[in-house]
Amino acid sequence: MATTHFGFESVDERDKARRVRGVFDSVASRYDVMNDLMSGGLHRVWKAYTVMVANLTEGARVLDIAGGTGDLALAFARKVGASGQVVHTDINEAMLRTGRDRLLDAGIALPTLVCDAEKLPFETGSFDVVSVAFGLRNMTHKDAALAEMNRVLKPGGKLLVLEFSKVAKPLEKAYDWYSFNVLPRLGKLVAGDDASYRYLAESIRMHPGQAELKAMMKQAGFGHVDCHNLTGGVVALHVGIKC
Repeated sequence: MATTHFGFESVDERDKARRVRGVFDSVASRYDVMNDLMSGGLHRVWKAYTVMVANLTEGARVLDIAGGTGDLALAFARKVGASGQVVHTDINEAMLRTGRDRLLDAGIALPTLVCDAEKLPFETGSFDVVSVAFGLRNMTHKDAALAEMNRVLKPGGKLLVLEFSKVAKPLEKAYDWYSFNVLPRLGKLVAGDDASYRYLAESIRMHPGQAELKAMMKQAGFGHVDCHNLTGGVVALHVGIKC
């Protein structure tokens, strides 16, 4: 029986996706509010930076993986215009439904699809840009997911991975105290769920750091990979270009 990590806990590989879905089912309705509270609004800056680095032009095709409540999908759609297309996906139906409703409220209807990033249902070379924001760390087989993202990109296409990462050494103690003391209490108060936010803190510590993720992306077939540390390494944006 193959095992993997769910936060600090070791679980059957077959069980991880179900448990991750349970986390996001629980927090979907309060997800955006919690993001603002947890990051002091900085998640909006990180996502705006990602959109800038994407450097999209009208007519581009974009795949937004783990698109959740639709922040990036909405921003991308405004960049590619009517002649382009943004496909909004997530493995979690509750998150995707929340995002779809939010997009429709903004007057934008996008193709919206529940799918597993490790087995993308798209043809090879379909997209100019693929993005995954705060979703890669929840995937069981990150190498398989990165390889799939590479497959569906056109040659010269760009992968954007925005994810929590390893903070700078001087920030570690304060960041750990905040993560394991404040976040669960905030989750309990606002979302009625402290366990999901304890998992969040643990999953960040189990996720590959900047150098390791860069190496994984190269192994998945990306010829050039840049890493942009944001907010002292709390978050990193990895940018891979398909050969």
